[in-house]
Amino acid sequence: MINSLLRVITYALFPFALCACGVIPGSFPSEFPAVSVPSDNPGTEAGIALGKKLFFDPILSSNGEVSCASCHQQASSFGDSVAISPGVDGALGNRNANPLINLAWSDFLFWDGRAASLEEQSLGPIENPLEMNETLENVVLKVQSQEEYPVLFELAFGSSEVTSENIGKAIAQYERTLVSASSPYDEFIVGNRELSTNERRGMDLFFSSRTNCSACHDTILFTDGRFHDIGLDANPSDLGRGAITSEAGDDGKFKTPTLRNISLTGPYMHDGRFTSLRQVLDFYDRNIQNSPNLSGRLNNLRRNGLSGRDKEDIISFLLLLTDQEFVNNEGLGE
Repeated sequence: MINSLLRVITYALFPFALCACGVIPGSFPSEFPAVSVPSDNPGTEAGIALGKKLFFDPILSSNGEVSCASCHQQASSFGDSVAISPGVDGALGNRNANPLINLAWSDFLFWDGRAASLEEQSLGPIENPLEMNETLENVVLKVQSQEEYPVLFELAFGSSEVTSENIGKAIAQYERTLVSASSPYDEFIVGNRELSTNERRGMDLFFSSRTNCSACHDTILFTDGRFHDIGLDANPSDLGRGAITSEAGDDGKFKTPTLRNISLTGPYMHDGRFTSLRQVLDFYDRNIQNSPNLSGRLNNLRRNGLSGRDKEDIISFLLLLTDQEFVNNEGLGE
């Protein structure tokens, strides 16, 4: 059940707060910023239910074996537990699957920000040859041919005709329900939990100028939603944001991931190169490369000299961001 002390329900967007699928946008802690939902795709119970069914249905892939949920698993905060997720026939790309949480507050989606909305993001993997390797035209035909789907589309959108646009809208409605905000840290900020000495020290380090972690992982969402080159490689082979904007100044930049549920979303970085949080902290402590577009926020971290205890305390704090209620919410799963 949702912790009433953490859920300050807002009805500004929808006249309802809950359905079988979980939290609907408009139902989140008061500490969270306001969320803007597209006027042409307001969340409804029927739309969310349809989006959830499509999210878990491998019919969207060319071989009928890969669904959205294949690479975005609830136990991994709707991310994946492998560095690179296999697509149709085991095809591999070069990016780690992003966790799909709190995306109602994201202006750009994917590591490189190539999608400007959840509606656009939800359709991208279908046509990607390394993911679902299908065409939108074929998906529409397959979904339309199923007995139950035309009825569900009628309930959600007022027409039994299946369209790629409404497929994207339905999946986006479901993805906006994936709100994670019931971690031990959330209990702490409303005064319902005390921190241990290690957790408190880790929190102080996280928010200090000594580590500068919160410069990019800021706000209650633990991400600034922006793109940075963090010096993973001296000469990045994956251009990231630069491949989208064609601006040399964006080469090697990737979107800051949220740290919420970070203990569940490894391997880490856009290519999944680090398998543990300790490896991530070791990188920031002593292995940042002087890449061409290195973020100025990292210049003072190249030889920071964090002790082993410092790193373990920071990890203790990061573990507070694990929302077990979210990953065990049966209403969000298949």
